[in-house]
Formats: sequence, C-alpha cells, structure tokens
Amino acid sequence: MSRLGLRLCVGVASLTALTFGALAAQTITAAGATFPAIIYGKWFEQFRQKDPSVQINYQAIGSGGGIKQLTAGTVDFGASDKPMSDEEIAEVVKQRKFKPLHFPTVLGAVVPIYNIEGVTKELKFTGDALAGIFLGTVTKWNDKAIASANPGVKLPDQAITVVVRSDSSGTSFVFTDFLTKVNDAWKNKVGANAAPNWPVGLRAKGSEGVSGQVKQLPNSIGYVELTYAIQNNMGYGSVQNSATKFIKAELASVTAAAAGAAASMPEDFRVSITNAPGAAAYPISTFTWLLIPDKISDPTKKKAITEFLSWMLTTGQQSAAPLHYAPLPKQVIAKEQKAISLIK
Repeated sequence: MSRLGLRLCVGVASLTALTFGALAAQTITAAGATFPAIIYGKWFEQFRQKDPSVQINYQAIGSGGGIKQLTAGTVDFGASDKPMSDEEIAEVVKQRKFKPLHFPTVLGAVVPIYNIEGVTKELKFTGDALAGIFLGTVTKWNDKAIASANPGVKLPDQAITVVVRSDSSGTSFVFTDFLTKVNDAWKNKVGANAAPNWPVGLRAKGSEGVSGQVKQLPNSIGYVELTYAIQNNMGYGSVQNSATKFIKAELASVTAAAAGAAASMPEDFRVSITNAPGAAAYPISTFTWLLIPDKISDPTKKKAITEFLSWMLTTGQQSAAPLHYAPLPKQVIAKEQKAISLIK
C-alpha cells in the first residue's frame, strides 16, 4: 500500500473512531434545586473532563420543579433541598414504576440577606423577628423585634420590603421549616412548605432572582443559599440558634448543625437539621439531595450515574468548601456508598 493510501486509511479509521465515540457519548438530564446549582455545575463539568463520554445537563428550576419532572419522567434524576414526602414518593412509584432514592450531596445554609440604607454592620435576627418580618407583623426596620438584638446599630424608620421565592423551592422549605420550629404564629398561619402561601412579599424566581431583587431594592430583605449571598457581595445576618447564640453561617457552623444527624442518619437519608442542637450550630442549615431512581433500565446510563455518585462522594467533595458548601460527614458518605448498590 502506498504512503498516501496508508494515510487515508488511518484518517478514515480515526474519523470512524471519533464518530463512534461521539455516538457513544451518554447525555443525562437532570433538574431541580437552585440551592446547590453552583456546585452541581462545577461537578458536572469536572466529571465530563474525567469521563468525556458522559455529559450531565442540569436545569436549576427549583426543588418542586425537579420533583415534578422526575415524576413526569422527563429527566433521568432530580434534585431537591426538601426531602420528598411519602406521598410524593408513592406518586413516583405509581407513575414511573421506580422508587426515588435520596443521596445527600453537600450541606448548605439559608441566610437572611438585606439591603438597608445607611447600615453596613452585620445584623442579628431572632427566629421571632424573621417570622414577624415574613408574616408582615414587623414592618419597619427600627421595630424593637429587630432593634433589641442589635444594640448600637442605627436602624432606619423605613418600611421593610420583603422578597420571597415565586417558585416551589427547597430553599423556601428549609427557611419555613426553621420558622415553623421556632415561632408558633408562623407554624399556625403558614407552616413548612416549598411553596408557602406567603402573607407578604414581592415574588422572584430562583435564588438568583431573590438576590437580584434585594440587591436592587433599598430597605429590602430576602433569603438565599449562602453561596449566592457571598457571590453577590451581599450583607447577611447571623441567626439565633436553639442555644440562644447568634451564629453566622459558615462552613464550621453548618457542619456543627449536621453533627447530631450524621450519627443517626435514617436509612433513606431524609432528615431535617434546622434549629439543630449545639451552641455552635447555624440554625438554618440543611443537606441537599439528588433523587435517583432505584431502577435504571438503560445500562449505560446506570453505569454513568452510579459512577458519578461514587466520584461525587469522594473526589467531588473537595470542591465543596471553596464554593461555600460544607462537605458531607464521613459517616454519611460511608452509608451512601453502600446505598449505591440499591440502584438496579
């Protein structure tokens, strides 16, 4: 064979290999929580670099949207900051003939963000003050419910503009779950819900929407995942915990909130750690979960998803702290690594 013929054969073989490689690439679709979207984007990019044959496309549409899409069968897996209820799990089993398994991914915090004219100091909030603000019974920034926890801070005699999530949101669930535990008026009038019937507030979609609105509106307050507050260079307050200490959200205080749950994590990983015991615990902390089918009929997708879970629980955890999420406790990781075998 001539050199030209050999080069052509090699070229055709290389093109064929590239074509088959492209055809073999596995695209996986997922949707859900905005709370962990920043680290999920990082993880899916890193995993693609590790294994170019797998591409995970994630839509950050809110926890409620992720659960809906999983139930409808339009995604391969979902994501939520709110553990699915027994009724939601039963509906997935009915509709899709598989059970969604909860896999905690990282820990995070929901923080009250604010934009108050003339105030640069970090504010302190009791649970009662936050409940009053979001119930609409605390309407001015200099109300004694806020001022009493912030001596020395000159709070303006200005109306509070409240910003809340418009979409079904795990972040909303975590925030209202905390308020339900610490304030009877909130518990009786609103309760813990991913899509609460908000008594007051301007609506915004996603954590980005809430942080964007608060940043633009003077004398406003909202709630977002810690990462969004830091990335947007926004003030956020410390919150009084179950030991009556005012605690700022940071990796150590979020990890402290998970300490008790880590030792007694239920087999299905569905747990709330808001208002957790401990003097160092930040009280609006949470795990966030991937919702993975326990039956995946496509063997290539099953392999890709289970390999991603194994990677996420090991190498992936190293990316958590730089993005202001707390890594999973070792006891939880060990239990999850065993739970991967439940995916058939």
